[in-house]
Amino acid sequence: MKHKIKNSCVAVFSAALLSTSVVNAQDTVRVKETTIDTVKVQKTNVVHDTVAVAKAHDEKKLYKGEFGLRYLPTFTSLSFRNVNGEVVQGSATMSKGFGIMLGLNFSKCVGVQLEINYDQISQKYKDGELDRQVSINYINVPLLLAINTDKTMPVFFGVVVGPQFGVNIGSNFSGNSTNNKDTLNAVLAVKQGDVGMAYGAGFGIALNKQRNIRLDLGFRGVYGLVNMNGTLAGDNSYNILVSGSRKSYGGYAGITFLF
Repeated sequence: MKHKIKNSCVAVFSAALLSTSVVNAQDTVRVKETTIDTVKVQKTNVVHDTVAVAKAHDEKKLYKGEFGLRYLPTFTSLSFRNVNGEVVQGSATMSKGFGIMLGLNFSKCVGVQLEINYDQISQKYKDGELDRQVSINYINVPLLLAINTDKTMPVFFGVVVGPQFGVNIGSNFSGNSTNNKDTLNAVLAVKQGDVGMAYGAGFGIALNKQRNIRLDLGFRGVYGLVNMNGTLAGDNSYNILVSGSRKSYGGYAGITFLF
């Protein structure tokens, strides 16, 4: 009888130990699963936070308005008529232009800009024994559609195109010779107004963390749509400027402030 009781006690004790071991094992598994899930959640949160910080760093404010100062070195070549009626080509020289720019951005990639630029065309050519020098001064007002990759980025690429309206604010020419044999009066007759198509491409580079100060560099061209030459006032004279439209090519460099 005692042996039976002992055997029963052993069996019960063994069962209890086994049950305890199973419970402990299950609890350990649950703890491990909970720990793994917690680590996964923490890692996910870290990834989400990192992505959010990166997006917040890259996505800068889009400034709607722009004001810029420009330096515009430009090359223009014109054709002239000498005293014998022959057409000669003027030497292409670089003229120094200056201007201001006002811009309005509709989105990160599309906007418009209005410019007011001063440009002086300076050319030299031979007219018989005379060395002529011609200067024509313009105020140019291009109104341009601007399409860009993304103006909120540190560096962006863009293109512009639109009409340009020019106003001739003064022109003159000079020449010298030891023996002047001109029988006709040479006259520089230039139309007061000029219309053309302006186009270009360039880069914008942010100069500060706020990206509201920018360096602009690029190319600009103009294709004239009307003849430059004006009407002569007298009979005993000839216009040294050959009938033709104004075409110019150049570059630009400037500082732009965004607001």
